[in-house]
Amino acid sequence: MDIPKEKLVKMYRGMLRIRHFEDRVKDLFAAGEMPGFVHLYLGEEAVAVGACTALKDDDYITSTHRGHGHILAKGGEMKYMMAELYGKATGYNKGKGGSMHIACPELGILGANGIVSGGIPIATGAALSAKYRRSGQVVVCFFGDGAASEGTFHESVNIASAFDLPVVYICENNLYGVGTRQSDVRNIEDIADRGAAYGIPGLVVDGNNVIAVYEAVSEAAKRARNGEGPSLLECKTYRWRTHFEGEPDTYRPPEEVKAWLKREPIAPYRKKLIEQGVIDGKKAEQIEKEVQKELEEAVEFARTSPLPNPETALEGLWA
Repeated sequence: MDIPKEKLVKMYRGMLRIRHFEDRVKDLFAAGEMPGFVHLYLGEEAVAVGACTALKDDDYITSTHRGHGHILAKGGEMKYMMAELYGKATGYNKGKGGSMHIACPELGILGANGIVSGGIPIATGAALSAKYRRSGQVVVCFFGDGAASEGTFHESVNIASAFDLPVVYICENNLYGVGTRQSDVRNIEDIADRGAAYGIPGLVVDGNNVIAVYEAVSEAAKRARNGEGPSLLECKTYRWRTHFEGEPDTYRPPEEVKAWLKREPIAPYRKKLIEQGVIDGKKAEQIEKEVQKELEEAVEFARTSPLPNPETALEGLWA
């Protein structure tokens, strides 16, 4: 697939934005500056960036409790995200959503979701809406390996297949559901094999290769736009951190963690871009400095933003 240079550079910047954002959130949370819980996306940057770069601006995504990377990759601004994590009134959801429930419909972000597999039926409904309206939109649904064993996954994929809905289901298989290794609770090697049960394509993708993800999602999205229905992509990847920040890492073998850290997605991609003459070392350094500047401004914005007024507690609620 011939990918324009500007997209190649965009993907490099996109992965750096996630990496630096999450690394800083890790430190800020450890320092006690943020309320609640955070589930970091460190190590999985190539999945979100490759997938979202393959989409159009008006396409939709649904996310998970580990959603910072998806939101940034779909065009989310760091400052509004950081403010939301701080619980500030200037955040994407006025400080009421926090880390696990950031949404921005105007960017096609239908919400991160604290419920495991909670975004899957939402994505399926959005795809039904797109088909009904003949809008040409596609929905990308991110979820984890644990969610692939929930009833909502099977119900949603069955409905999407039956009605040829324009949705791409992307399973981010990082090997663990919280602290449970997936091989202990699933008797198949590849979750992508489950696509066959519903008569849809199932494909395993190297989730640490941003180009591989981009190409796979591009093909699946093209298929969906042509009225050929959903696809199931399984991106094999690994989260660098434990399920949530502050959790002891007692369930992963240290040698496994070290092996996956060596397979991180950004440095090899940067090397490839330089070797192909897409950017040089100086340009790569400049992009990283720009990302770091954006991050510092976002932290300052969040720290100096006001907390929500108590009077606004019931605003934006529907029942």
